[in-house]
Amino acid sequence: MTIAAPAIVVDDLHVSRAGSPVLHGVSFEVPAGSVYALLGGNGAGKSTTLLTLLGFLQPSGGSARVLEHNVAADTAAVRQSVAYLPEAATLYPHLSAYENLDYFLDLAGAGVDQGAVDATLDRVALQAEARGRRMETYSKGMRQKVAIALALLRDTPVLLLDEPTSGLDPVAIDEFNALVRSLSDEGRTVLMVTHDVYGACQVADRIGLLRRGRMVGTFDAPEGARIDTETVHSAFTGRSAA
Repeated sequence: MTIAAPAIVVDDLHVSRAGSPVLHGVSFEVPAGSVYALLGGNGAGKSTTLLTLLGFLQPSGGSARVLEHNVAADTAAVRQSVAYLPEAATLYPHLSAYENLDYFLDLAGAGVDQGAVDATLDRVALQAEARGRRMETYSKGMRQKVAIALALLRDTPVLLLDEPTSGLDPVAIDEFNALVRSLSDEGRTVLMVTHDVYGACQVADRIGLLRRGRMVGTFDAPEGARIDTETVHSAFTGRSAA
């Protein structure tokens, strides 16, 4: 039997920003079709990891591969294969949700019909009556739903999500977690970075705990169950060995 290669491989990654080391030998793998949560507090190096995977930062040591493409050597191929959701997505406030999606999908060269757009907006639970309104009337949570829809409509095999539940209320967070699980069931690979222990445990097949640029713990979901929140929370807060 042929075993599929991991969708993402980070091997002994070292990255500096503004001359200061941020990542110190970080290594992890994300199996294809799984959900991996990179968990850590502010300054842990989570967003630096994502920016390196997108080719915006160059490693000073080690390597990163996405779908077997070396990020440093084949950045264009990597970017064609991933959709990236930043923590604060830039959308045009004077345009509607429909107009923003049309504009950004056109820039990406992704032809999507109206039915697919509405189906995806249904999937992220954005009210139908809001979709034609200017986004300057939206709450932060509503804008985040449009940004999530944009990432989904790219229809890429890999999604990179930076604090994806920022601005969402508890009901919307539960809906988002269910959405991510459904994407994994469809065979898509999700790498999300977050400081939300509960959310990570609810949605991830594996959690990597990052602290001050070093991987200090890994937690796997038992067969048919979720990762134990208290175990991860204790490690996150330093109350137990990770």
